[in-house]
Amino acid sequence: MLNNKTILITGGTGSFGKQFVKTIFERFQPKKVIIYSRDELKQFEMAQTYNAPQMRYFIGDVRDQARLMQAMDGVDYVIHAAALKHVPVAEYNPMECIKTNIYGAENVIHAALAANVEKVIALSTDKAANPINLYGATKLASDKLFVAANNMVGNRRTTFAVVRYGNVVGSRGSVIPFFQKLLDNGATELPITDARMTRFWITLQQGVDFVIRNFERMHGGEIFVPKIPSATVTALANVMAPTLPTKIIGIRPGEKLHEVMCPMDDSHLTLEFHDHFVIQPSIAFTTRPDYKTNNIGEQGTPVETGFEYSSGTNKEVLDETGLRALVKLGLGAAE
Repeated sequence: MLNNKTILITGGTGSFGKQFVKTIFERFQPKKVIIYSRDELKQFEMAQTYNAPQMRYFIGDVRDQARLMQAMDGVDYVIHAAALKHVPVAEYNPMECIKTNIYGAENVIHAALAANVEKVIALSTDKAANPINLYGATKLASDKLFVAANNMVGNRRTTFAVVRYGNVVGSRGSVIPFFQKLLDNGATELPITDARMTRFWITLQQGVDFVIRNFERMHGGEIFVPKIPSATVTALANVMAPTLPTKIIGIRPGEKLHEVMCPMDDSHLTLEFHDHFVIQPSIAFTTRPDYKTNNIGEQGTPVETGFEYSSGTNKEVLDETGLRALVKLGLGAAE
């Protein structure tokens, strides 16, 4: 599917971008892969490893629409991964978060339309469902922008979709490498915000595979949500340091006890497939596809009214063996 295609990744020097680039060069023969980001040091460091002739590195900010339009010239597929993601930082710097996550999303959309890009997938977060923090609220706004963009395409070939998933194991700032750093520095206890707190967990490779698959599945306008396991943060800490006590430090600004990926209020729009959910657009499109059958023939069925996909009630919960495997993956990804 990605053979002889030109692919652009905004925020491409992050954990997702690196794993995506590694994966597509293992599985496909892309014509060109463009990393679009604003940090020259991260680009320089990434280029030491990912230096195939097809690689291109563009310095640019998603806040800069003109630069995005330059970078997208001739591009077939776009993955929009750039975002300000740190919840407390967003609470203290709200306009910076809004400029990148909302205005930046709008710029990506207009640049993709101007360049007649074939397909765009925007990466979202569980925090965008019923958001209580600014980061989640900006990502919800971004999701809405990308869904609605399908009504702006006119006679262009462009389609837009969203992928929403939970905490990525081993990504920058995730809890497993954070706990491990504390342990390496001789910590005598591990900090837990709340003993009841649960989170969804997905590996970097699972996230990359899900995005690639959804390029094939998408009609345009969907929010794709993978079925992934949950676990309490307390259980994770007990697996990483079974002899150490935990210390309850309280919920940080804008933090939830449990995360939701398919809100109850969207149950009338939600379809269940064998390994994922699809939240259909709430708005009318000029030509509305049949979302119950995706572009690779998989069949979905409507969920029950009132259904909610929450880490607190998720039926798939990681046991000790699963958590040990998760920790191993997380520490390997962080290296």
